Amino acid sequence: MATTSLISAVTRRLQGKVALITGGASGIGACTAGVLAHHGAKVVIADVQDELGHSVAESLGQSNSTFVHCDVTNEAHIKTAVDKAVSTYGKLDIMFNNAGISDENKSRIIDNEKADFERVLSINVTGVFLGIKHAARVMIPARSGSIISTASVSSRVGAAATHAYCCSKHAVLGLTKNAAVELGQFGIRVNCVSPYALATPLATKFVGVNDEELEKVMESLGNLKGVTLKAEDVANAILYLGSEEGRYVSGHNLFIDGGFTIHNPSFHMFQYPDSN
Repeated sequence: MATTSLISAVTRRLQGKVALITGGASGIGACTAGVLAHHGAKVVIADVQDELGHSVAESLGQSNSTFVHCDVTNEAHIKTAVDKAVSTYGKLDIMFNNAGISDENKSRIIDNEKADFERVLSINVTGVFLGIKHAARVMIPARSGSIISTASVSSRVGAAATHAYCCSKHAVLGLTKNAAVELGQFGIRVNCVSPYALATPLATKFVGVNDEELEKVMESLGNLKGVTLKAEDVANAILYLGSEEGRYVSGHNLFIDGGFTIHNPSFHMFQYPDSN
């Protein structure tokens, strides 16, 4: 009987929970919306891509999901999205700050434009700040909640992305740590996830190849062989951090990178002759 109850609980890991996902219309956000809904959550999709956003919400079912237009650099939009979650479903349990962009890949800092740099930070950093702020606004009175933001392997290592993107993801980690300390007194957990590169619209546009080509390149450069990172892997990490299974995890940067950020290939250590 106890075993049956445990299995039942695991299959409904987010039953009764309400989640808001920025950048939820495509890529990691859309995949996460599907995973959270599958586990019982009501999901609000927030994005500037209206057609895609409505499509994701419709695929999850009108009783499980709704879409709201949201530019994360606009505080009024973030406030409206959070209020929409509360007015539609009665509360907000999980805030996933996932919206993000990168700028053009220019390796020399002297070729980078100030406007491009500021645009990346406005979405990747200010957007996360506003998401945390307005999620906290409704979670503090409830004295519970889980706030999760998308960082990157670029939150730990250099030369994996542009100057602006690398700076922005370091900032997301800093915001995560500060907010976790402040909001812990209200029972609110704040974490971020740092994926290795995977085939998303953002990544393929940045690299300039299709999904299949990008997967081959990233697997060849990655540390963990025989496995290709998928959006579902990131979504499952969000599921864990948003569920009761992660109830004592806060201020953490969860790397989903197959050991990429702890590996320095320059030394050629531990290479078996037939490993390739």
